[in-house]
Amino acid sequence: MEEKLIPAREARTEIEVLNSRFIATGAPAFSVEEARDVIARVKDEFSDATHNVPAFLIGHGSSVIAHCHDDGEPAGTAGRPALAVLQGSGLGDVVVVVTRYFGGTKLGTGGLVRAYGDAVRALLDAMPRAQKVPTHTVLVVAPYAAYERVAQAIEAHGGEILDQDFAADVTLTARLGVDQFKPFQATLQELSAGQIEAEVIDTQPATIMPLPTSQS
Repeated sequence: MEEKLIPAREARTEIEVLNSRFIATGAPAFSVEEARDVIARVKDEFSDATHNVPAFLIGHGSSVIAHCHDDGEPAGTAGRPALAVLQGSGLGDVVVVVTRYFGGTKLGTGGLVRAYGDAVRALLDAMPRAQKVPTHTVLVVAPYAAYERVAQAIEAHGGEILDQDFAADVTLTARLGVDQFKPFQATLQELSAGQIEAEVIDTQPATIMPLPTSQS
């Protein structure tokens, strides 16, 4: 299954190059309209900045819409290097705006290319990842004695618990990737000697699932 990585949430970082401040803001965006909304919001927030340089990638693989703009910087020195770093990141459905406050020292063409590229790299280092995957929502009914092990199994298979109902038994509603369902079912069978199994109650073709911290 193709891994479609996206930003898990909005993030912001800042670097300084020869007294110029470069503030990079990045966010998920699933359409050109969403990307433009983020760009407009950041430009409004930093309306006194020297430049607000946007770049975005909408989609994944061969169907990507890519866009960048230099916003008054010399042609090819700002938007293009920012976009190039995005394109090498493995992310899709992402928008970035690099805000520059001029510090009084000109950086030159090469300096600008490096600075805008470095600003986006710093942002990507700090940005948590998620992925768009097909998912099952499942119900698991378990005795109280097995509750902790079932919850741990959901986590171990990259799932998330959506709801829990504590009655005669514990009923857990969880979401996990379609590719994890069979291994998860096998784990349940093993830990319960065949007494517990998951029931699929819903399937979605594309759900945003945060990656474990060690992978993001």
